[in-house]
Amino acid sequence: MKQLYGAEAPTSGQLLLDGKPVAFSSSQDAIAAGIGMVHQHFMLVPSLSLAENLVLGKEPKRRGSRFFDLEEAVRITEDLAAKYNLKVHARARVVDVSVSMRQKLEILKALYRGARVLILDEPTAMLTPQETDELFTELKELRAHGHTVVFISHKLGEVFRLCDRVSVMRDGRMIATHDIGEVDHQSISNEMVGREVKLTVDKEKARPKEVLLKARDLSYVDDFGVTMVDRVSFSLRSGEVLGVVGVDGNGQSELVRILAGLDRTLTGSVAVKGVEVTNTNPRRVRRAGVAHVAEDRMTVGAALPASIEDNLLADRYSKPAFSKRSGFMRPAEMSGASREIVRRFDIRCGSERQPVASLSGGNMQKVVVGREFTAEADVLLVSQPSRGVDVGAIEFLHRRIIDMRDAGKAILLVSSDLSEVMSLSDSLVVMSEGRIVAYFPVAEGVTDKELGLYMLGLKRQGDEEIRRVLHE
Repeated sequence: MKQLYGAEAPTSGQLLLDGKPVAFSSSQDAIAAGIGMVHQHFMLVPSLSLAENLVLGKEPKRRGSRFFDLEEAVRITEDLAAKYNLKVHARARVVDVSVSMRQKLEILKALYRGARVLILDEPTAMLTPQETDELFTELKELRAHGHTVVFISHKLGEVFRLCDRVSVMRDGRMIATHDIGEVDHQSISNEMVGREVKLTVDKEKARPKEVLLKARDLSYVDDFGVTMVDRVSFSLRSGEVLGVVGVDGNGQSELVRILAGLDRTLTGSVAVKGVEVTNTNPRRVRRAGVAHVAEDRMTVGAALPASIEDNLLADRYSKPAFSKRSGFMRPAEMSGASREIVRRFDIRCGSERQPVASLSGGNMQKVVVGREFTAEADVLLVSQPSRGVDVGAIEFLHRRIIDMRDAGKAILLVSSDLSEVMSLSDSLVVMSEGRIVAYFPVAEGVTDKELGLYMLGLKRQGDEEIRRVLHE
């Protein structure tokens, strides 16, 4: 997709647009040719209005002057939104609107610049089922207007709902292209991985035991003065996967960062196995028995230039097994330990000495999970384990999560993929505007549509009921 959008130059081959060969030296060339791309991570300025973001770089000027014409930008935004039925609040700041509206704005930005071919990279990753339905209606309307939509997703159900054709890539090669009516979920999954894939998660009924982590009245305010975590309380038990769902940006990330010692809470406390770790630091939290699979493996979860071995053992260099009293490392023991984790977690690499940056996204994630799941921790904070990961790696990671639960670990699972959370979780909490608005002690039987209503703030349980069932 980067080659189609001009961000990368092909080393061989040819790109045809309207049957004619084209070569792009930059994304500007691709945009000028009518190709637009909506990236998985939004390219927006939070403090500016939606209208200002839409015209950024191509701003209308007041008649007879060089000054920016805000009213004309608002009119352009509103007219374009009406034409394509992508409803947005032109004057609102990006920081104040929903993730769904930001997604629509990104699409409108591409259309404003004349895009006829629209590339969407995981556009539903942070949307509720209701918002996804609305987006699909709008994308079908774009198709009716004559636009071509390239839809990249690992959510096969959405591919089958929206697309006319599907192409499968594996290991950098195009495996096959099908009309959507000629294939099913299983056959596509098998082509993606190159073997038979198990699409369901098999697990026994959970048997939760003692409480290992207690969070009470946690609060956090971001740099914009927005309360992202609003007096959140819950308990996490051994032998349990507690799922946390919510529209992205409703406090889930900040909650995990507080629990991991990366952010400070304004109120309340965090205790792990009775040990107070409130507002300490990640080292103290880890020593208390907490491991953390960070949602952003590229910046927080892994050191990309470092080797696989260094990443796998980053939290245990000082242990006697790997460090002599003199301060020197034990290289043979370190190599043996890292090779064993590589084997256990099926990390596909030439050597444990190669840099993590050279791995695929799925194997990078296995490095992070391999380190955290072998950290001898009793509490696991797992955020977005399958984001940007292929079906085969997802199957493997899901199995490891259930194995850790069955071994008596307490697991907090945060994911924007509702099917993932619902299949792995034993119980569920829903966050909206920084608060827990619903708790389901038994996840089985809860529907994605019902969760969507709570996620959007259209429905909520009583505070007393939530406090009672969350073991407060």
